[in-house]
Amino acid sequence: MTVTSYNPADPSDLVVSVEAPGAAGTAAAVERARAVQAGWLAAGAAARSAALSRAAEAVEAHAGELAALIVREVGKPLAEARGEVARTAAIWRYYAQAPYAPSGAAHETAAGEGLLLTRRRPYGVAGLITPWNFPLAIPTWKAAPALAVGNTVVLKPAPEGTACALRLAELAGLPEGVLTVVPGGAQEGGALVAAADVVSFTGSTAVGQAVIAATAARGIPVQAEMGGLNAAIVLPDADPAQAAAHLAAAIAGYAGQKCTATSRVIAVGAAYEPLAEALAKALAATPAADPADPATACGPVINEAALTRLTDAIESARAGGAEVLAGGGRPQRPGWFVEPTLLAEVPAEHPLLAEEFFGPVAVLLPAADLDEAVAIANSTRHSLAVSVHTRDLDTALAAADRLDAGMIRVNAPSSGVDFHLPFGGAKSASYGAREQGQAVLDFFTASRTVSLLPAGAPR
Repeated sequence: MTVTSYNPADPSDLVVSVEAPGAAGTAAAVERARAVQAGWLAAGAAARSAALSRAAEAVEAHAGELAALIVREVGKPLAEARGEVARTAAIWRYYAQAPYAPSGAAHETAAGEGLLLTRRRPYGVAGLITPWNFPLAIPTWKAAPALAVGNTVVLKPAPEGTACALRLAELAGLPEGVLTVVPGGAQEGGALVAAADVVSFTGSTAVGQAVIAATAARGIPVQAEMGGLNAAIVLPDADPAQAAAHLAAAIAGYAGQKCTATSRVIAVGAAYEPLAEALAKALAATPAADPADPATACGPVINEAALTRLTDAIESARAGGAEVLAGGGRPQRPGWFVEPTLLAEVPAEHPLLAEEFFGPVAVLLPAADLDEAVAIANSTRHSLAVSVHTRDLDTALAAADRLDAGMIRVNAPSSGVDFHLPFGGAKSASYGAREQGQAVLDFFTASRTVSLLPAGAPR
């Protein structure tokens, strides 16, 4: 199988073409990683810390090149691409300190002499399966903590992010076998899940559920992030212009291709009319345009299949009686572009209200009060992120306590992540331990209890 990746802003531009190794080649990559894992761990905290710091420095030294590659391969607007590169370097540097963190604790014995220790040790080979939408940051926030605690890594990126993943691994400059990129598709992903000692996955719900089942059958740890059907709740006391600016960024930024993007806007009571007007205006001012232009916020969607799915959904909603408040069409330009779109009066049974479409399309919904707004926001199994827009702290805290989501952001776009904090959703949005922050270090290690008793002591 040949893996190809094309520029979504110019589909005639082939970014990379590389042969996939197949199942056997993937299994062999895991075995090579396993063969060097003990040496990587034994090199010690200082060596692993220095290696991750060098990776951060290499990313920073090639920041312009990497940003341009992100723009070209996945169509991310240049301003966001630059931000992703900076974030990638910061993640490497953040986890460069992790090798020095305590790996366990000492405990008193229940009775008599001796010492009890708990220690956390790496599993061996971490198999990472990553999407294309953050082609440097997501592989890094999985690989860096796994490497910091002594695992080696085999990374299977989405085909559309292959060039970025290969370049990232090349720049990281780690010893041979410590960080390996396996280009490919479902065959390589399945082989990696079947061979790795611990698995971290980000992608679609259907594939994530298959990964969870496969790892459960093997009895190995897994974390799976599977996206979200995210809501924004706007209360009547919110400034409609400010709320609209936040929502437009979360709907149209990077063409809505973030698992934390807003796809359902819930306007409470009197907020509906002024918000509808302000948000339609904000989206109209955020056109789908050339991602290489620093002024662009909304670029193309990733491929023709994504474009077709989005335009078909918009047309079927319109045919069912939905009102198009903004967008609804395609710009007259080459590439896989769709206008940022806001729909009202969408039929209750329409898939836009139940499925993640991963594009710059949102549905505006009315709610009589906060109770109804919370009920609407919670009416999905894909509960990753919710934003709440209000000037009232009591209302914000009350909403935060009742929302079933992994991330709740007040007076901010839903589409924001702090890499030093735990990241994940609720219900079917996530499975297993949280990613990022310090929490992920526990995921990539197993706890061991060690009892040290004096020689000859009674047992």
